[in-house]
Amino acid sequence: MRKWSSVFLTTLFAAGLMTACASAPETDTAGGAEGGDDTEETTAASGDSRLDTIKERGTLICGVDGGIPGFSFVDESGEYSGIDVDICKAVAAAVLGDPEAVEYRNLDSTERFTALAGGEVDMLSRNTTWTISRDTSVGLEFAPTTFYDGQGMMVRADAGIETIEDLAGKAICVEAGTTTELNLTDNLRKAEVEAETVTFQQADPAYAAYAEGRCEGMTSDKSQLIARRSTLPNPDEHVLMDITMSKEPLGPVTINNDSAWFDVVKWVTYGLIEAEELEINQGNVQEQLESEDPNIRRFLGVEGDLGEGINLNNDFMVVVIESVGNYGEIYERNLGADSEFNLPRGQNDLWTRGGLLYAPPFR
Repeated sequence: MRKWSSVFLTTLFAAGLMTACASAPETDTAGGAEGGDDTEETTAASGDSRLDTIKERGTLICGVDGGIPGFSFVDESGEYSGIDVDICKAVAAAVLGDPEAVEYRNLDSTERFTALAGGEVDMLSRNTTWTISRDTSVGLEFAPTTFYDGQGMMVRADAGIETIEDLAGKAICVEAGTTTELNLTDNLRKAEVEAETVTFQQADPAYAAYAEGRCEGMTSDKSQLIARRSTLPNPDEHVLMDITMSKEPLGPVTINNDSAWFDVVKWVTYGLIEAEELEINQGNVQEQLESEDPNIRRFLGVEGDLGEGINLNNDFMVVVIESVGNYGEIYERNLGADSEFNLPRGQNDLWTRGGLLYAPPFR
């Protein structure tokens, strides 16, 4: 099992086939998330920004999942960890100078957009897929992609299920009202396969039903399946099929029409990627302040006023890197070699190493 998993995961990441499960929210006639209001649009139109609210409050309210190891997971002591959590911490460090000045809100797929639209959270950093409808009619702004993922299928290793055709007549557990459910329907239809779709409003009951044997298959984004498999009673008894049903990028999300706040989230995220490319990390960031490289000097705020352009201190990336490290450090401790998953970077690597991560110039 371990050998198969290692080969499969290496192939999976190298091929860049990762995509994410995410809700397909209903929208009202005004184009907002159902149940939300126009608080953010009114605020942005009046010239105020969520950025000012956060600075005055002294705390960043970040919407996360809270149940996916490696991405956002809260343990029994209430401590949060994961790549999505570190994005929240990075933004808090840049804006407030303190990576711990974060209030986490666990949001399921059916409530996350309403919470963001209604101002209950300042941003989302949870497995949320960037799609055209969400970017336009739903009124969201997607920051740079922090993880390229892809929808897969988990089955029992001894079930003899290897292709989507093998799922004919079988039950498949899935979260309701998500792109995951839509992708499953599309793929079954394309393959002319009839299967029973068993839907759940939240992920926990869906995985519990699969673990109990109520479903032969469990579908979600592959990163979530890998993480959730580790929490099953006997993880080695379950495998991911060699199929990918969609491609969807994951990244932080803010509300539309607040460019000042969106610019902060966007450039802090890009900054994590740029720091890795410039080989600036937690261990050497102070030394790099003495660098003669003009790119590094501008990036760290030693010269120029890039921070002022987004209403932050010019050395905001110094604080961010000291707090959480660069993107590579974040990845390795949560998903890579320093984690229980040991997942290869694949397409989630820098463009200079064959990946898709690329930051525009800091100048």
